[in-house]
Order: sequence, then structure tokens, then C-alpha cells
Amino acid sequence: MQRYFYSDPIATFLHKDEAAIVGELATNNAFALDVTQRDAWVREIVVLKGALRAIAVPGRVYFEYSIPRLGRRADVVLLLGAVVFLLEFKVGEAGYPAAAVDQVWDYALDLKNFHETSHECLISPVLVATEAGERVPVVAQSGARSIAHCQGH
Repeated sequence: MQRYFYSDPIATFLHKDEAAIVGELATNNAFALDVTQRDAWVREIVVLKGALRAIAVPGRVYFEYSIPRLGRRADVVLLLGAVVFLLEFKVGEAGYPAAAVDQVWDYALDLKNFHETSHECLISPVLVATEAGERVPVVAQSGARSIAHCQGH
């Protein structure tokens, strides 16, 4: 069973048309697809492409990644070098509500503890509020370990 709705190497993702990516997301989505979800995916793709163009690091992107145990899906899992970034988007949100912070932390903890290939990985949860403007990231550490073998997700 595939854990995600869409995945590509970052280089491919950056050059692929947004409509093609949304089409793949929609095709792999077994749930009712409404306009709000479709528009959220488009916004997430645009934001992520903008951020990834600014860095030249090889990696892989996964959209709608199924989180073990919770039965929920993280918006994006991004493998960059030796780090697994777990991104939760709040499209249209101008702030960082505590519930959203808790949500992305729960996803990261479940990925770390209940996804075998992530046990030894450095996982960085990231909350993206699309209307919040630029802010200095808040960094919190929780038992980070080295991860030489996390590329096999």
C-alpha cells in the first residue's frame, strides 16, 4: 500500500506543472475532493516550490503522507539530506494556533515512534501558516539523533 498521494524527487517536482501534481493528488485521493482541498493543494505546491527553488539540495517530496497510528495524513513530508521535514500547512491562516502546533508535533512524534524507517531519523516538524508573513523560525529540540540511513522512506 502506498503511504502518499504524490511523490517525486525535488528536481522533478520543481519542473512539473502544478495542474499535473494536483491531478496526481486527486487521482490517488480515495476521499471526496472539494474545491477547498484542491485550492489548498495548489497553494501548498506554489509555496513549497518557492521555498525549494531557493535551496539547491537534492531530496524528495511526499504530499498527503499517511501517519502511522493516527490514521491521518501530513500535508508534506520532505526529505532533504539527512533530515525529514514534516510540514503541516494552514492555508489562509495568519497565526500559529496552539492546536495546529500540537497537530504537527503529534505527527512528528508518531512518525518517529511508529514508522520503522524513521526511528533513527532527525524529524523536524514545521507549521506553515500561509498568511502569517515572514517570521524567525522557532526551533525546539527533542532528543535529536544522527540519521545516516533515512533516505529510504
